[in-house]
Amino acid sequence: MMGGGMMGGFGSFGLIGWILNLVITLGVIVGIVLLVVWLVRQFANGSPNVNSAGSQQANPLDIAQSRYARGDITRDEYQQIQSDLSA
Repeated sequence: MMGGGMMGGFGSFGLIGWILNLVITLGVIVGIVLLVVWLVRQFANGSPNVNSAGSQQANPLDIAQSRYARGDITRDEYQQIQSDLSA
């Protein structure tokens, strides 16, 4: 005999209980992994308007330079912003 009677060694809820336990355990593990990934992304991104000092606003020329590098503004617009801000 199996020793567990009609349960077959799967506990008091049988095979369904074993599968349910497995699904819940995997769900908890996946949830913890997703939470850690979300927390890492939140702390890694930082605020785009804060420089390395922490609380000061970024320099307008730096903002214009990053916009030019991303392709948000043209070369002529970038040069116009540079001349406007340096005057």
